[in-house]
Amino acid sequence: MRVLVQKCSSASVCFEDQEKCISLGYVLLVGFTQGDSLKEIEYLAKKVANLRIFEDANGVMNKSILEVSGSVLSISQFTLYGDATKGNRPSYIKAMDALKAKELYHLWNQELAKYLPVVDGFFGCDMKVSLINVGPTTIWLEK
Repeated sequence: MRVLVQKCSSASVCFEDQEKCISLGYVLLVGFTQGDSLKEIEYLAKKVANLRIFEDANGVMNKSILEVSGSVLSISQFTLYGDATKGNRPSYIKAMDALKAKELYHLWNQELAKYLPVVDGFFGCDMKVSLINVGPTTIWLEK
């Protein structure tokens, strides 16, 4: 399981005429691979909630999203498992199949919601994601 964490001051996701937004928090790009389970989801949800990348009064990244009352925009993204080591067209063979990934994506959002307000994306759709990345701060998590 891979999660790309982007700290943001605001973010949105659009699909057709629907839009979902958050203010201060994270945009999480989430990908699943074969063998991922609730074990990886629980570990990474706790890691995301407690990750200390928000500034304290001294300007040091020392606060978690919980301490700044932030929220999360969670986007499923199988392309996190794209492999372009051979040729120029990425292979997505390591990405989990859509049916299983959809189940895990819903479990991920439920687990994360135990800690934080979560706004989910539109699974399996061609979405438009916008964000104002603060810092910019982007962290790669994997389990």
